[in-house]
Amino acid sequence: MTARQIFYSGRVQGVGFRAAIKYLAAGYEVTGWVKNLDDGRVEMQAMATEAEEMEAFLKGIDESDLAGYIKEREIHIIPPLTGVRGFGIVR
Repeated sequence: MTARQIFYSGRVQGVGFRAAIKYLAAGYEVTGWVKNLDDGRVEMQAMATEAEEMEAFLKGIDESDLAGYIKEREIHIIPPLTGVRGFGIVR
């Protein structure tokens, strides 16, 4: 298992960013969630059984239309997520 916590900054709120990430996640074998933060960033935590799948998912985000909204990414390796099924939006 491999898991990442990523903070996205830029114009990432109010543009359908979370919904687009959730839609993209459906094309990969990842679980996790995405949510808006009070400081204007978006936090995502995602997990995959294979590191290659995680990297492909993150590359998919970077190569999607979302890339134009992202100014910075802060990526952290985290322990595997527990109790998470599918990929959702946290409000």
